[in-house]
Amino acid sequence: MDVMDILSRIALYFVPLLFALCFHEYAHGLVAKWRGDNTAEQMGRLTLNPMAHADPIGTFLLPLSAIIFSVPIFFGWAKPVPVNPRNLKNPRVDMFWVALAGPLSNILLAIVTTGILFVLVRVPALNEYMDGYGKLFTMFIMVNLYLAVFNMIPLHPLDGGKVLARFLPAHINYKLEQHEQITSMVLLVLIIAGALSILRYPVNFMYEFLVGLI
Repeated sequence: MDVMDILSRIALYFVPLLFALCFHEYAHGLVAKWRGDNTAEQMGRLTLNPMAHADPIGTFLLPLSAIIFSVPIFFGWAKPVPVNPRNLKNPRVDMFWVALAGPLSNILLAIVTTGILFVLVRVPALNEYMDGYGKLFTMFIMVNLYLAVFNMIPLHPLDGGKVLARFLPAHINYKLEQHEQITSMVLLVLIIAGALSILRYPVNFMYEFLVGLI
């Protein structure tokens, strides 16, 4: 097992995932605070410190195991940011924006990174940095796009389920929330079975669009 190869793969894959997950959860907490709930801030979660959001299994064990042992399924998650709907001004509408903030933050990171790559490519004096950072930045774009698309799957406990709740009758959404453990297991099975590889189509479409701008 080549240690240097493993370290380079950790830098290329794990570091972008760690920051993307951290920023995703931070965005949830920040928008929740804007809408009236400062629970995340009180619990020390309104921060970009990865350790505040890290889940031992989802943030470290699974992603790092996939990298070290070359497992084809590269997947991870962070601890959900706590939100108390009772503190929100308009819980039904505000939870929609709190949930949407996560995926949108990943889209924002992908766009900002595209802008950085654009500068590196277009400014001759900075071209040399493409050799060292180009692959890392393109991977960062891809990781953020995957996180955004995956989290918008309209099932609880994903953000997409909470976004969908804004448009469903309250009693239907309540039943869906009551069964989110089942949908969580369904999602896990789909991931292991590789069924969610279909997400590569919207992800690749957005990636090609962004890279095409460069």
